[in-house]
Amino acid sequence: MEYPTLEGKLIMPEYGRNIQQMVAHALTIEDREERTRCVQTIINIMGNMFPYLRDVNDFKHKLWDHVAIMSDFKLDIDFPYEILQEENLYTRPETIPYKKSRIRYMHYGRTLEEMIEIISKYPEGEDKNELIRLVANQMKKCFLTWNKEVVDDKKIFDDLRELSHGHIDVSPDFLRLVESRDVLNGNNRKNKPRRK
Repeated sequence: MEYPTLEGKLIMPEYGRNIQQMVAHALTIEDREERTRCVQTIINIMGNMFPYLRDVNDFKHKLWDHVAIMSDFKLDIDFPYEILQEENLYTRPETIPYKKSRIRYMHYGRTLEEMIEIISKYPEGEDKNELIRLVANQMKKCFLTWNKEVVDDKKIFDDLRELSHGHIDVSPDFLRLVESRDVLNGNNRKNKPRRK
Protein backbone atom coordinates (compact mmCIF):
# COMPACT_ATOMS: atom_id res chain seq x y z
CA MET A 1 0.00 0.00 0.00
CA GLU A 2 1.36 3.43 -0.95
CA TYR A 3 0.92 6.34 1.41
CA PRO A 4 0.49 9.80 -0.18
CA THR A 5 2.74 11.32 2.47
CA LEU A 6 5.65 9.25 1.15
CA GLU A 7 5.25 10.75 -2.34
CA GLY A 8 6.83 14.06 -1.34
CA LYS A 9 5.64 17.45 -0.25
CA LEU A 10 2.79 19.17 -2.09
CA ILE A 11 3.97 22.46 -3.55
CA MET A 12 0.46 23.95 -3.65
CA PRO A 13 -1.78 21.81 -1.40
CA GLU A 14 -4.98 23.55 -2.48
CA TYR A 15 -4.81 21.76 -5.84
CA GLY A 16 -4.00 18.34 -4.44
CA ARG A 17 -1.58 15.61 -5.42
CA ASN A 18 -3.33 14.68 -8.70
CA ILE A 19 -2.81 18.14 -10.22
CA GLN A 20 0.81 18.13 -9.06
CA GLN A 21 1.30 14.74 -10.72
CA MET A 22 -0.28 16.09 -13.93
CA VAL A 23 2.18 18.99 -13.94
CA ALA A 24 5.05 16.54 -13.31
CA HIS A 25 3.80 14.46 -16.26
CA ALA A 26 3.66 17.58 -18.47
CA LEU A 27 7.36 18.15 -17.73
CA THR A 28 8.17 14.73 -19.22
CA ILE A 29 6.42 15.40 -22.56
CA GLU A 30 9.06 16.10 -25.20
CA ASP A 31 6.93 17.72 -27.94
CA ARG A 32 6.50 21.43 -27.10
CA GLU A 33 3.04 21.76 -28.72
CA GLU A 34 1.72 18.65 -27.03
CA ARG A 35 3.18 19.84 -23.69
CA THR A 36 1.44 23.22 -24.14
CA ARG A 37 -1.90 21.48 -24.87
CA CYS A 38 -1.42 19.28 -21.81
CA VAL A 39 -0.79 22.31 -19.57
CA GLN A 40 -3.83 24.07 -21.07
CA THR A 41 -5.94 21.07 -20.05
CA ILE A 42 -4.44 21.18 -16.54
CA ILE A 43 -5.34 24.88 -16.34
CA ASN A 44 -8.96 24.08 -17.30
CA ILE A 45 -9.14 21.39 -14.62
CA MET A 46 -7.71 23.78 -12.01
CA GLY A 47 -10.28 26.40 -13.03
CA ASN A 48 -13.10 23.86 -12.60
CA MET A 49 -11.92 23.18 -9.06
CA PHE A 50 -12.71 26.78 -8.05
CA PRO A 51 -15.65 27.90 -10.24
CA TYR A 52 -16.64 30.67 -7.83
CA LEU A 53 -13.33 32.45 -8.56
CA ARG A 54 -13.92 32.73 -12.31
CA ASP A 55 -15.18 36.31 -11.93
CA VAL A 56 -12.01 37.39 -10.11
CA ASN A 57 -9.73 39.61 -12.16
CA ASP A 58 -6.70 37.81 -13.61
CA PHE A 59 -8.00 34.41 -12.48
CA LYS A 60 -6.50 32.62 -15.49
CA HIS A 61 -3.25 34.53 -15.03
CA LYS A 62 -3.03 33.29 -11.45
CA LEU A 63 -3.63 29.72 -12.58
CA TRP A 64 -0.75 29.95 -15.07
CA ASP A 65 1.45 31.36 -12.31
CA HIS A 66 0.48 28.43 -10.07
CA VAL A 67 1.34 25.91 -12.79
CA ALA A 68 4.74 27.57 -13.18
CA ILE A 69 5.30 27.35 -9.42
CA MET A 70 4.23 23.69 -9.29
CA SER A 71 6.65 22.88 -12.12
CA ASP A 72 9.43 24.62 -10.21
CA PHE A 73 9.61 27.08 -13.13
CA LYS A 74 10.92 24.32 -15.44
CA LEU A 75 8.02 24.26 -17.92
CA ASP A 76 9.23 25.16 -21.40
CA ILE A 77 6.01 26.30 -23.08
CA ASP A 78 4.53 29.44 -24.58
CA PHE A 79 2.72 31.04 -21.65
CA PRO A 80 -0.22 33.24 -22.67
CA TYR A 81 0.65 35.64 -19.82
CA GLU A 82 3.85 36.99 -18.41
CA ILE A 83 4.36 34.63 -15.52
CA LEU A 84 5.81 35.28 -12.11
CA GLN A 85 9.59 34.95 -11.99
CA GLU A 86 11.15 32.61 -9.47
CA GLU A 87 13.27 35.36 -7.92
CA ASN A 88 10.15 37.48 -7.34
CA LEU A 89 8.25 34.66 -5.63
CA TYR A 90 9.70 35.14 -2.15
CA THR A 91 10.52 38.84 -2.14
CA ARG A 92 9.58 40.65 1.03
CA PRO A 93 7.38 43.72 0.78
CA GLU A 94 8.77 47.07 1.83
CA THR A 95 8.43 47.70 5.54
CA ILE A 96 5.74 50.14 6.58
CA PRO A 97 7.18 53.05 8.49
CA TYR A 98 5.43 53.19 11.85
CA LYS A 99 5.69 56.07 14.24
CA LYS A 100 8.01 55.13 17.05
CA SER A 101 6.89 57.93 19.35
CA ARG A 102 5.29 57.00 22.63
CA ILE A 103 1.55 57.56 23.10
CA ARG A 104 1.23 59.75 26.17
CA TYR A 105 -2.30 58.68 27.12
CA MET A 106 -3.34 55.29 25.80
CA HIS A 107 -7.05 55.96 26.34
CA TYR A 108 -6.92 58.89 23.88
CA GLY A 109 -4.82 57.12 21.27
CA ARG A 110 -2.36 58.38 18.68
CA THR A 111 -4.98 59.68 16.23
CA LEU A 112 -6.53 62.00 18.80
CA GLU A 113 -3.07 63.26 19.79
CA GLU A 114 -2.29 64.02 16.14
CA MET A 115 -5.62 65.83 15.76
CA ILE A 116 -4.82 68.00 18.79
CA GLU A 117 -1.43 68.83 17.30
CA ILE A 118 -3.05 69.93 14.03
CA ILE A 119 -5.76 71.95 15.78
CA SER A 120 -3.16 73.77 17.88
CA LYS A 121 -1.68 75.17 14.62
CA TYR A 122 -5.07 76.41 13.32
CA PRO A 123 -5.63 80.17 13.18
CA GLU A 124 -7.90 81.58 15.87
CA GLY A 125 -11.57 81.76 15.03
CA GLU A 126 -14.87 79.91 15.03
CA ASP A 127 -13.51 76.92 13.12
CA LYS A 128 -10.78 76.36 15.69
CA ASN A 129 -13.24 76.74 18.57
CA GLU A 130 -15.60 74.17 17.00
CA LEU A 131 -12.72 71.73 16.43
CA ILE A 132 -11.61 72.16 20.05
CA ARG A 133 -15.18 71.45 21.22
CA LEU A 134 -15.40 68.29 19.09
CA VAL A 135 -12.00 66.99 20.17
CA ALA A 136 -12.59 67.75 23.85
CA ASN A 137 -15.91 65.88 23.78
CA GLN A 138 -14.22 62.96 22.00
CA MET A 139 -11.49 62.96 24.65
CA LYS A 140 -14.16 62.74 27.34
CA LYS A 141 -15.85 59.83 25.54
CA CYS A 142 -12.53 58.01 25.18
CA PHE A 143 -11.70 58.62 28.84
CA LEU A 144 -15.07 57.25 29.95
CA THR A 145 -14.80 54.25 27.63
CA TRP A 146 -11.63 53.16 29.39
CA ASN A 147 -12.34 54.29 32.95
CA LYS A 148 -16.14 53.95 33.41
CA GLU A 149 -16.22 56.58 36.13
CA VAL A 150 -17.25 60.20 36.14
CA VAL A 151 -14.51 62.49 34.88
CA ASP A 152 -14.17 66.15 35.73
CA ASP A 153 -14.07 68.45 32.70
CA LYS A 154 -11.02 70.13 34.26
CA LYS A 155 -9.08 66.87 33.78
CA ILE A 156 -9.99 66.86 30.05
CA PHE A 157 -8.94 70.49 29.65
CA ASP A 158 -5.67 69.86 31.50
CA ASP A 159 -4.92 66.91 29.22
CA LEU A 160 -5.82 69.00 26.17
CA ARG A 161 -3.44 71.74 27.31
CA GLU A 162 -0.67 69.19 27.92
CA LEU A 163 -1.11 67.40 24.60
CA SER A 164 -1.12 70.70 22.68
CA HIS A 165 2.03 71.87 24.52
CA GLY A 166 0.11 74.80 25.99
CA HIS A 167 -1.27 76.06 22.66
CA ILE A 168 -4.87 75.13 23.48
CA ASP A 169 -5.84 76.53 26.86
CA VAL A 170 -9.58 76.45 27.49
CA SER A 171 -11.59 76.48 30.66
CA PRO A 172 -14.97 75.05 31.69
CA ASP A 173 -16.31 78.62 31.56
CA PHE A 174 -15.40 78.91 27.87
CA LEU A 175 -16.55 75.43 26.80
CA ARG A 176 -19.16 73.09 28.23
CA LEU A 177 -18.63 69.39 27.51
CA VAL A 178 -21.15 66.57 27.25
CA GLU A 179 -22.26 65.30 30.66
CA SER A 180 -20.59 62.06 31.79
CA ARG A 181 -23.94 60.39 32.49
CA ASP A 182 -25.08 61.18 28.92
CA VAL A 183 -21.96 59.55 27.50
CA LEU A 184 -22.26 56.49 29.75
CA ASN A 185 -26.03 56.11 29.19
CA GLY A 186 -25.85 56.90 25.48
CA ASN A 187 -24.93 53.32 24.60
CA ASN A 188 -27.81 51.92 26.67
CA ARG A 189 -30.36 54.11 24.89
CA LYS A 190 -29.21 52.93 21.47
CA ASN A 191 -29.82 49.30 22.37
CA LYS A 192 -33.34 49.78 23.75
CA PRO A 193 -36.24 49.60 21.27
CA ARG A 194 -38.41 52.68 20.96
CA ARG A 195 -41.89 52.61 22.46
CA LYS A 196 -44.84 53.77 20.41
